[in-house]
Amino acid sequence: MAESILIVDDEPAMLVRLLRIVLDMGYPGASCVCARSVAETKALPRTDQFVLALIDLGLPDGSGVDLVAWLRSRHDDMPILVVSAWSTEEMIMGALRAGASGYMLKERDDLELRLSLRSVLRGGAPIDPFIARRVLQQLGPPAADLPPTPAADEVQLSAREFDILTFVSRGLTNREIAELLKISRWTVECHIKHIYRKLAVHSRTEAVHEARSSGLLR
Repeated sequence: MAESILIVDDEPAMLVRLLRIVLDMGYPGASCVCARSVAETKALPRTDQFVLALIDLGLPDGSGVDLVAWLRSRHDDMPILVVSAWSTEEMIMGALRAGASGYMLKERDDLELRLSLRSVLRGGAPIDPFIARRVLQQLGPPAADLPPTPAADEVQLSAREFDILTFVSRGLTNREIAELLKISRWTVECHIKHIYRKLAVHSRTEAVHEARSSGLLR
């Protein structure tokens, strides 16, 4: 099934709401797969069919954070947007560190959620305004416990790594970057791993944030 979207939520009303939003975006109902639990999701015959996953954290049989990590371990590039009522720092940071691409609260209206879905499909990292400031503050340990952030002239990125980081900051996926640069997706992934190591980060969001903070990117 091409261009499928996975929706995981145990609340029937929320499943209907998210399904309606996805339908309004032009995805037919046949391309949406709904699951109500961790077990249902893991039992799906193919999870590599999805172009996007919408995950609630409060599932009846396990942690939505663990499910995000499970999906991310199998699909490095698939956007995963958490749509949850949970707004504690532990759950927010746990989901983002597990590999979530973005985090929105269920209390947002349909338009805000639709814009977030469009953003994450383009490679963005939408964060609910209510929690954005805390997320930025919690990207790592307190600054006093860390060595000074490398200045822009101290980070030695190759020309190719800089190009790839620029494309990442624009929201392009690994596949899109590979097509633009006429190199393999595997090569792009290797360069991104080198970028992570040089910037001392663990995700695309952190890499872009660190590069902008240090003056590598504008």
